[in-house]
Amino acid sequence: MTAVLAVDVGGTKFAAAVVSAGGVIQDRLEVPLAGQDPTSVLRHLVTALAGGGVAAVGVGTAGPLDRVRGTVSPVNIPAWRDFPLTGTLSTWLPDVPVTMAGDAQCVALGEWWRAPVGGSLQGSLLGIVVSTGIGGGLVIDGRPWLGTTGNAGHIGHITVDPSGAPCPCGATGCVETIASGPAMVRWALANGWEPGHAADARALAGDARRGVPVAVAAFDRAAGALATALLTTAALCDIDRVVIGGGVAAAGDVLLAPIRRALADRDGMAFLRRLRVEASTLGRDGGLYGAAALALGTLTVPA
Repeated sequence: MTAVLAVDVGGTKFAAAVVSAGGVIQDRLEVPLAGQDPTSVLRHLVTALAGGGVAAVGVGTAGPLDRVRGTVSPVNIPAWRDFPLTGTLSTWLPDVPVTMAGDAQCVALGEWWRAPVGGSLQGSLLGIVVSTGIGGGLVIDGRPWLGTTGNAGHIGHITVDPSGAPCPCGATGCVETIASGPAMVRWALANGWEPGHAADARALAGDARRGVPVAVAAFDRAAGALATALLTTAALCDIDRVVIGGGVAAAGDVLLAPIRRALADRDGMAFLRRLRVEASTLGRDGGLYGAAALALGTLTVPA
């Protein structure tokens, strides 16, 4: 059976897996960066998993990235600026095709491939990762829509509040300045939240689940920003499904319920009312499945 190597390059950890053409993870490794050289970590994963031979490599990576040049500059990996990721992998695995996309795009593709609603691979979806940052990826009419540079679907940098806070990307009032985990925590602390433990998104979600007013308000505020971005994307791309993953999304209905309420309050046009919002079903392996699907797309083998 043909197998491919899937690689998930995150800001704090790297993961990789050997995946069969039928979508079965055969072997998997995960390594935290934690002060290590990212290139050395990547080489360790590739050497450990691809030694038996793989037919192709698919990579989902934190961005921004440039698929044309094959370079990445992940915000949380300062050692990698315009790092030639695909070229480096090709050097280590000569004659093996390498395909790259954004990490959230791979989450979207993984959900479409391995967790289709009703067993259908038709339709369109937006995959979102809500975590330290907010990323997104699109599958349109059953195909990943990556864009010219590979950054299509970057929903975290849609402006939802033109008079809002400055974003590290250089714009103002991006979704990420309101709905990312750190942004929610900052807003809650500034508005009187007094955590009895670590002041992080998990603690904030716990307090929201218990009904602490400022924590509930932080999630409602984030949900409103996300709903605005989702409806904007749906209006432009006519998507009918949104899948949300990432650390903050692990809060479940604490985040999903207010998003659904906000959507219902604002979906004025009939076609927007088709939009369904769901939690990811693939957990932390969603990006690996998507990276594998990218790699399989370079092969003439059955999915």
